[in-house]
Amino acid sequence: MRLDYHSSAKERRAMILTLLDKENEVSVTKLSKALGTSEVTIRKDLTNLQNRNLLVRTRGGAIRRPVENLNEDTAISQKRMFNFQEKERIGQLATTLIKNGDHILLDSGTTTMEIAKNLDKFTDLTIVTNALNIAEELMKYKRFTVVMLGGHVRINSHSTIGPIALKDLSHFTNYKLFLGIDSFSFENGISTPNMEEAILNQAMIAQASEVIAVFDSSKFNKRSFCHIANAEQIHAIVTDKNIPIGYKSRLNEKNIKLYLA
Repeated sequence: MRLDYHSSAKERRAMILTLLDKENEVSVTKLSKALGTSEVTIRKDLTNLQNRNLLVRTRGGAIRRPVENLNEDTAISQKRMFNFQEKERIGQLATTLIKNGDHILLDSGTTTMEIAKNLDKFTDLTIVTNALNIAEELMKYKRFTVVMLGGHVRINSHSTIGPIALKDLSHFTNYKLFLGIDSFSFENGISTPNMEEAILNQAMIAQASEVIAVFDSSKFNKRSFCHIANAEQIHAIVTDKNIPIGYKSRLNEKNIKLYLA
């Protein structure tokens, strides 16, 4: 179906969503031709729909917004689509908690990846990680000491887990841990869908001098299959400004520092 040049923004945006339901991914060029309007107008429409959480912008187009199931082991290629703007801001803010000379551990995840992308101002860091993609990102700086934990690879998360990862981790203590979170609540603490990931995260927390959880606000009041730790075991949380009502005061009561991006 082709709309004329005088179609309203509401009609165009409804048609964009209809096309996405059928094709899952569309390009600006294709939409411009199909809807009979300029690519500039289409980009504005896509931005509007993204701001309403109805789709995800990509380079040159858009994809249908995926639905996240916290009890499923979702692939990282899908996870990065959820609340990616919030994750970018959280990653940038989290780097303000790092100092030159720090020893840090970056857990696997899409939000911790955003920390790895924003370390340009540092010259001297020792970084341990269990994430293959994060290790690759860190290597681009060519000035940090990067340690990759061994183990068998979880395809969905591009991370290492299992007894070898645990043994390698045992060599490191007194580091600043940036922990990606799938679910958080005061009643159930932090949790994840994958059992081996939970076991490795527990060991990371036990050996850290400081535990900083980084996650977007959609993870509050959620619970996944495998328990990792109680809320009181976290020293700080970096999240976005859409934190649920009442959480600020409760976190303060538990002496958990809160940083809002």
